[in-house]
Amino acid sequence: MSSLPWPSFWADVPDRDRSPIRDVLADLLRHGVILGDEGSGRDSYLLVRDQYPDHIRDYLSPLGLELIIDHEPPIIQARPVPEECQILATFTKDETLLVLALWRIYDESRSEQAAETVILSANDLWVKWRVFFEHIEPPGITALEELLARLRRKRFIRFQRSEDSTRPGEAMIEVLPSLARSIPFDSIEAWLERAKLYEPEQAAAPLTLEEQPV
Repeated sequence: MSSLPWPSFWADVPDRDRSPIRDVLADLLRHGVILGDEGSGRDSYLLVRDQYPDHIRDYLSPLGLELIIDHEPPIIQARPVPEECQILATFTKDETLLVLALWRIYDESRSEQAAETVILSANDLWVKWRVFFEHIEPPGITALEELLARLRRKRFIRFQRSEDSTRPGEAMIEVLPSLARSIPFDSIEAWLERAKLYEPEQAAAPLTLEEQPV
């Protein structure tokens, strides 16, 4: 692996931008994704998109990471290049099944409609789970919320609990493009082959995602 391009990386970066760029790189290496419409992510997104996309690419490239910039929703993602990067995340079985379900929902929604945003309720997710995994019982609402919270921390989804604590199924989930990009399925047929391994009579290793540092 080649050395990091620090001399050329900083050569034309003004002092005022160096600290924000360090923050961007730290965030990408820690989480893999920056959401450009939340908190400090707005400034980070604009800084990278408008001024320093090539600088960030130059830094990430020797690490085997590629820079992806989405415009709607505004997202910056550092994704490992297959066979060039060893930065991988392995999920538990329950996390894997949830990620598989959300990938399928995202893929179907984007195929059926032109809308950029894919949003569903926890109840909708539960119903879809039963369709996708007929012989695997979905997690209870408390366990599901914990799993969704983990995916939110990885910035694969946005998750808003219901304001009415007696109606947890009304919690809303937005599936972000960062999730779909992080799973190595080129087609629904590939997804079906993977999902089949999790039927009760099968034994499968947890899904490995080519995505971000953990």
